[in-house]
Amino acid sequence: SITSAKIQVNGVHLHYQQTGEGSHAVLLLPGMLGSGQTDFGPQLKSMNKQLFTVVAWDPRGYGRSIPPSRDFPPDFFERDAKDAVDLMQALKFKKFSLLGWSDGGITALIAAAKYPNLIHKLVVWGANASVTQEDVRIYNGIRDVSKWSEKVKKPLEELYGHKYFAETCEAWVDGISRFAENSDGNICQQLLPDIKCPTFIIHGEKDPLVPQAHAEYIHKNIKGSRLLLMPEGKHNLHLRFAEEFNKEVENFLR
Repeated sequence: SITSAKIQVNGVHLHYQQTGEGSHAVLLLPGMLGSGQTDFGPQLKSMNKQLFTVVAWDPRGYGRSIPPSRDFPPDFFERDAKDAVDLMQALKFKKFSLLGWSDGGITALIAAAKYPNLIHKLVVWGANASVTQEDVRIYNGIRDVSKWSEKVKKPLEELYGHKYFAETCEAWVDGISRFAENSDGNICQQLLPDIKCPTFIIHGEKDPLVPQAHAEYIHKNIKGSRLLLMPEGKHNLHLRFAEEFNKEVENFLR
C-alpha cells in the first residue's frame, strides 16, 4: 500500500508518497512539473518492498506541494536539493539513496555533492550539469504546452489545470535557459567531483530532450560512476521500460 501525506519543511508543506518497509530508504525525485504520482507509478508499485522503503516527493510548487506557486530563481536546484534532503531527515531517515529523473536528476547530483554523509547511492537519468545553446533550442520547442502530445499533457492538465500548467512550463523554460548565460552554461559541473557515493547514470539513446553528451560528461566527472545506455530509451525510459529499469536499479542499490 502507498501512503500519502504532507510534512512541513523549510516553511512549506511538502507532499510525499511512501511505500515498502525495507531498511534501504530511497527518494524518487521527479522532473519538470512532475510529482510522485505522475512520474513514478511503476516504481512506487513494483520496487521491492522488502528491501526498500520508497519515498516519492513533490517539490515545492509542483504536484500537491502547492502552495506556494512554483518559481525559478537562479538557485532553484539548490533549494530543491535542500528541501529533498531535509524532507528525508524530517521523516527520520538517517541515510538514503537518490533516484533522480531529468530536473530531479540535477537536484540529486547537487544533493549528493553537498550532503555526502547522508547519501548512500545515486541514480540519475535524463539529467544534465550544464545548458548549451542547443539545449535552449530544445527547451523552446516544448514551451507551448498546447503542442504537447495528449498522452503527456493530460495527466498534468488534470493535476494543475490548464493555466498553471501552461504558465509554469513557460517559466521553467525561461528559468533553465538562464543557465546558458553562465560560463560553460554551468548548472552544477563544479560539484560533480565532490560526489563520492556509488553513482549509476542511465541514458536513453533516443532521448529527444537531453543529448547523450550530457550523460557522458556526468559519467566522466564522477569518479567510479557507471553509465548504462538504453538503445530504445527516450526521456521517460523508467516508465516506458519500467521492468528493465527497475531491475537494473535494484541490482545497483543492493
